[in-house]
Amino acid sequence: MKTPVGLVTAALTAATLLTTTFLIATGTRGQDTTFASSAGQLEVQTIASGLVHPWALAFLPDGKMLVTERPGRMRIVSPEGQLSPPLKGVPDVWASGQGGLLDVITDKGFAQNRTIYFCYAERTASGGRTALARAKLNDGSGRLDEVKVIFRQEGPLSSGNHYGCRIVQAADNNLFVTLGEHFTYRNEAQNLGNHLGKLIRVTPDGAAPPDNPFVGRDGAKPEIWSYGHRNEQGLAIHPATGDLWETEHGPRGGDEVNIIGKGKNYGWPVIGFGVDYSGATIHETSAKQGMEQPLKYWVPSIAPSGMTFYNAKLFPKWNGSLFTGALAGKMLVRLSLSGNAVTGEERLLQNLYERIRDVRQGPDGALWLVTDSSAGRILRVSPAAK
Repeated sequence: MKTPVGLVTAALTAATLLTTTFLIATGTRGQDTTFASSAGQLEVQTIASGLVHPWALAFLPDGKMLVTERPGRMRIVSPEGQLSPPLKGVPDVWASGQGGLLDVITDKGFAQNRTIYFCYAERTASGGRTALARAKLNDGSGRLDEVKVIFRQEGPLSSGNHYGCRIVQAADNNLFVTLGEHFTYRNEAQNLGNHLGKLIRVTPDGAAPPDNPFVGRDGAKPEIWSYGHRNEQGLAIHPATGDLWETEHGPRGGDEVNIIGKGKNYGWPVIGFGVDYSGATIHETSAKQGMEQPLKYWVPSIAPSGMTFYNAKLFPKWNGSLFTGALAGKMLVRLSLSGNAVTGEERLLQNLYERIRDVRQGPDGALWLVTDSSAGRILRVSPAAK
C-alpha cells in the first residue's frame, strides 16, 4: 500500500522543523550570543558549564564565586570559569523532586570571618524539611569547616516539593529565609504554629530576634516574620529603601511580587489569582481584609526564581530595575519601578531557551545567571561590543 503524498510531506515538514529547532537550541547553548534589549544589544557569555542543576551563585571578595548544585555539591568557580572539585564538609542533602542543596550567601563580614550560610532539603523520617546551616569556607583546603545547622523547619514534612530556601542578610546581620508549604499542606501557610509557607527572621546563630512579630505569642513560632506564602523562590533587599522584596510561585497563574512587612499575611491559599493544576478553584477570592495584595502578579505563570535589584553603572538605563529569573518562562524578566510600583516589564533572553534559576549583580556590574538543567551553566550578561 502506498503512503499518501500528504503524509510524506507532513512528515518531512515536521522533521525539518524539529531539526531547525534543535540546531537553534544547541547553537544558542554552545557559544556566546547577542540578544536585543531596551539597553541595546546584550552579550551573553558562558563562563562555566558542566554543572548539574545549579541553584545559587555567591561572589567572593577575590573575584571567585560559590555555586551550589542541587544534587548536593558546592564548588568554587574562578573568574575564568574553572570549577573546583566539590567542597568537602557539605551535609547530606535529600536530592529528590525540587529538593537538594539550594541557596548560598556570604556573611557581610566574610572577608574577615569566612562565614557562609546555605539552606537545603534535609531528609527526616518519612519526608523532607528545609534546613539552614552556617559554615566557614576553607578554600585553601577545599572544604567547609565548623558546619552547624542553625535552623530546621518544623511542621508536616515534604514529599519533595516547595522548600522555598532563599536567604538574605539584612543590615542588622539578621537572616531572612523563605520556607515553602510543601505543596501538599497548603492550608498550613495560615497556621502560625509551624514554619510551612512562612518567611522567617533569625540571628546568625539561628535564634529568633526579640523584636520578631510573634515572639511571646501562644501557639506561634517565634522565628516567623510573615506568613501566607506558597513557594518563595526570590528574595532581595532594595538597596535604596532597605525594604525586603520577594517573589513566589502561584499554581496555574498567580505568581507574585511582594514587599514583605513585619507580621503581614500574604494570603495563600485563601486569596490569589491562579487555579489548581486540575483547573479547580483554590481561592475564596482575590482580595480579603487583613491579607496583602501583590505589587504584581503573572497569569499565566512564569515561575519566578532568583532576583536582584540593579544599581551598577554597566547598564545605566536599567538602574533601579528589578530582575528575576523565570523557570517555566525560560527568560530573564526586568521590572521597571517607580517607588514601590511596578511600571513596566521587559522579557529578555527568550531565545536562550533556558530555565533561569538565579540572577545576581556581579561586582563588575554585569548580570550573572545560572541555568537550571542537567547541563547547567553560569552566564555573564553585559553590553555587546559596538
